[in-house]
Amino acid sequence: MRILAAGDHFVRPALIRAAVSQELARTGGELPEFAELTLPWPHEPFGPVAGVHEASGTEDELVEALDGASVCVTQMAPFTERVFAASPALRLVAVSRGGPVNVDLAAATRHGVRVSFAPGCNAPAAAEFAVGLMLAAMRRIGTADAELKRGVWRGDLYAYEESGGELGGATVGLVGYGAIGRIVARVMRAFGAHVLAADPYADPEAVAADGVELVELDDLLSRSSVVSLHARLTEESRHLLDARRLGLLPHGAVLVNSARGGLLDHAPLPELLRSGSLGALALDVYDIEPIPVDWALHDVPNVITTPHLAGATRQTAHRAADITAAEVGRFLRGEKLAHLANRDVLAADRP
Repeated sequence: MRILAAGDHFVRPALIRAAVSQELARTGGELPEFAELTLPWPHEPFGPVAGVHEASGTEDELVEALDGASVCVTQMAPFTERVFAASPALRLVAVSRGGPVNVDLAAATRHGVRVSFAPGCNAPAAAEFAVGLMLAAMRRIGTADAELKRGVWRGDLYAYEESGGELGGATVGLVGYGAIGRIVARVMRAFGAHVLAADPYADPEAVAADGVELVELDDLLSRSSVVSLHARLTEESRHLLDARRLGLLPHGAVLVNSARGGLLDHAPLPELLRSGSLGALALDVYDIEPIPVDWALHDVPNVITTPHLAGATRQTAHRAADITAAEVGRFLRGEKLAHLANRDVLAADRP
């Protein structure tokens, strides 16, 4: 048995190897032969590779590294039709992220390869980061820091018309109520906020049990002084917050997006911010990454920006490796995978 640990500079190959070895040793499994490949992310941005999204590295280097491997654990490697066709020994791709967007699932199924993923691995990190963005945007922390560093004492930010708001007593709307949204809701309620959630896939009883009010999206937007996005990006959710829906926000509302840039139509944002209709905007994700030098929001007031860092904690890397290692253990023991992404493959398993 040969396993390829196709890591990167976050979920490192050594981390994958250690997690898989520990999982197999725990259950008395025989340790496999390991091969390692280090992909360039995040030192080089991810992007589309031959039809898959958010991938790092090349098809050629992956095919070479997969020679003879039955299992691959990766976060970013580009698993395309060409890669699957060139890797006949491959049986499992375990993706150490919340969704296997770097894998052509249809091609994997055609070639009889199971694909698993690691839901919730970055949920605590992403939730904490979203809360941090909310606070930074509401209280002008980024503006005050930048101004003070260039020698300007912004005492005027204490003026009534310039001062920010508090989460306590605010209505906070969460667009998407999965693992991340639920953690954010818990923190918001601890602050004393009233929390709304819009998610067509959420269980109403579970949401209510969390002390959160489940509402339609337009209702959420019209009632929330703070809105944070936590939905998955699909063709249906692209530009979920378009010009019409952004216009529903109360005057001076704060908007946070640390989920996916495509959820938000960026075109209306500069004017909404300049007019004060949107009080502040905090972004960790963008419609184009990295953002261009002439980005329209560079010179717009009350914008907080970070370079897609919400999930970047060491704990996330360890959780991702541990979740995928557990899947590898299940696979090698002939057990059912906990997080299988392409269930159709079960009907056409290769011998």
